[in-house]
Amino acid sequence: MTEGDGSGSILTFALFQSSVDEGFWHRLSSLKLNQWGTNESPVSITGFYAPCKHRQVSSYLTLLSESFPVEKGEQAFVRNRNRCAVPGILYNTNTIEGFRALDRQSLLKAEAEKIWNDIHSGAAEKDSALLSRFLLATFADLKKWNFHYWFAFPALMLDPPATVVNLNPASKWLTPEEAESLSAACNEWRNSSITADVPFFLVSFAPNSQATIKHLSDWEAYQHESDKLLFGFYDPCHLPKNPGWPLRNFLALIYSRWQLSTVRFFCYRESCGFADMDLSLVGEAIISAQQGWRSPQYKPNATGFESYIVLEVNSESKAEKKKKSRCINLEKSMDPIRLATSAADLNLKLMTWRALPSLKLDVLSATKCLLLGAGTLGCQVARTLLGWGIRKITLVDNGRVAMSNPVRQSLYTFDDSLNGGGYKATVAAGGLKRIFPAVEAEGIVMAIPMPGHPVSPKEESGVLQDCKQLHDLIDSHDVVFLLTDTRESRWLPTLLCANTNKIAITAALGFDSFLVMRHGAGPFSSDHDDTDVLSSKISNLSLSAVSHRSREQRLGCYFCNDVVAPVDSTANRTLDQQCTVTRPGLSAIASALAVELLVNLLHHPHGIYAEGEIASSNVTGSSEQPLGILPHQIRGSISQFSQMTLVGRSSNTCTACCCTVVSEYRERGMEFVLEAVNHPTYLEDLTGLTELKKSTNFMVSGWDSEGEIEGDDVDN
Repeated sequence: MTEGDGSGSILTFALFQSSVDEGFWHRLSSLKLNQWGTNESPVSITGFYAPCKHRQVSSYLTLLSESFPVEKGEQAFVRNRNRCAVPGILYNTNTIEGFRALDRQSLLKAEAEKIWNDIHSGAAEKDSALLSRFLLATFADLKKWNFHYWFAFPALMLDPPATVVNLNPASKWLTPEEAESLSAACNEWRNSSITADVPFFLVSFAPNSQATIKHLSDWEAYQHESDKLLFGFYDPCHLPKNPGWPLRNFLALIYSRWQLSTVRFFCYRESCGFADMDLSLVGEAIISAQQGWRSPQYKPNATGFESYIVLEVNSESKAEKKKKSRCINLEKSMDPIRLATSAADLNLKLMTWRALPSLKLDVLSATKCLLLGAGTLGCQVARTLLGWGIRKITLVDNGRVAMSNPVRQSLYTFDDSLNGGGYKATVAAGGLKRIFPAVEAEGIVMAIPMPGHPVSPKEESGVLQDCKQLHDLIDSHDVVFLLTDTRESRWLPTLLCANTNKIAITAALGFDSFLVMRHGAGPFSSDHDDTDVLSSKISNLSLSAVSHRSREQRLGCYFCNDVVAPVDSTANRTLDQQCTVTRPGLSAIASALAVELLVNLLHHPHGIYAEGEIASSNVTGSSEQPLGILPHQIRGSISQFSQMTLVGRSSNTCTACCCTVVSEYRERGMEFVLEAVNHPTYLEDLTGLTELKKSTNFMVSGWDSEGEIEGDDVDN
């Protein structure tokens, strides 16, 4: 306001100031990633403000995480004296260019028209917070955690502007009795849960100076004594010569709706939680706007952009003031682990916007993976699982990190190989946590009992303990990756997965060839048709839909094509035969395919029971799966740069998953495992392979496993 308090001074107002809590930006980020995607539709939000509480500091309009619409299951924000809720609208753009290209004036005008319509419809009298509508435009750069934004607080512009008479502290305008009574009435109004957050009100004085506060909707009962009324509002401004921004639209309502040209207004302010008549202001505004202003068809001009002025040096090295949008960076203020989690999930959530809307991130994050083998394949599989959002990974291995490992196995460094090397399982788990601290990674150091590797009576208790531990690990996980270094080390895990009907994925390497396959359901899987393949959280894999499939139709396991039992494949071998010498790029290819195969499987409605498909398959419905076909086996060769998909059925003489073997394990338990470990021909005798070979005159030497695709390196 201009100097002096005489008639004719133009009434000027202090613009609203904004404050955005960090929680608001976190909530916006979550909604953008998980719900809105590329949708730029405006969103209704809520801002909060309160009367000025300090002589030197104005109150802010604040945005909190609760400013967004309440979702199902969430608790609504609690209204109180410090949270006067006002409605707002949010425009969030997909690009910084879109943000800069927003037509600010048009958006401001649209919100101002809402206020004008609320005034003439009477809605603002019923809900006075509608007079303080606001506008927020944002762009969220979720890669760098930069948030660009600007506010607008639409205000209808009186033309010509209102003038003010005798703007003074309320304690000077009112008699001592009136000031005391008004102070008591305001404290009562503010302490009531019904009226504490009602920001506009009427004040009347009785002949005995007794003050009474009423809602705007009570105007008709008091309009005959308008010259004795004070039109009050919660004033966020602290300035002694300027009322706050909310008065602008209040005057517009009083003039156009109630047709008053002289308005005594009351700027309510507080100190220490109580009404302060020395800080509060009372003034008289004179309004002489154009006659059309009182018509609902009239469209007044509007103003209200929040000022944010920065100094920039121009080409002539002179400082210039320029209005700019605001920008806040939250990267440094965020918890590093939370920041890492958000960044790691960003790519996956972006997939759901357009490329893969049906991606089930909750299923992936809930899946618990057990990796048997922490060598070249194990390291690559673990890293790829992290990329797909799988956060629960257990690695099993009893080897140590050798100096030859770090160049090929991505979770190890040279330091891990010093002093004999650390245990691979624990070092790999630690490596995963260093890469991504939010992962639930655990390393288990243990050996897997293997057929053809007999144990002495003294070692039996240790072997039995290993068997029990492996059984418990498989039972507590949803998926098992077989990534060990020999064929025989995959036998017991395959048997246990077949027994419990767990998802099993095998990856194995030759010199320039690889095999990736998923094992079929167990032979007694129909016994478990009413249970989920994964944990109780993963309910998308329907088992009942495929319960009609017979055991003969199920897909085979890693051992189903063998006509010999697994035996010791490392004895009497030279170093190059003991190690599966492979081309360095092979493990990355096989590991990636193994994880992709799992992800496809988790998204298939039939889960572990899904039929095997091949690349040229015309199976009905295969093209409808969001991630494409779901193969049974993938075999590839780098020397030919070729890859093929195959389907193999289960064998009734399989040494790992046939009914005979699984039944024997269920009946005899660990006694059966020990016999298979100690007697190389036991499994062949049990399954009938011995008789089969005799009847067909098979030569055992012709089935030597040398040259076949094995597994990871022995020195892994």
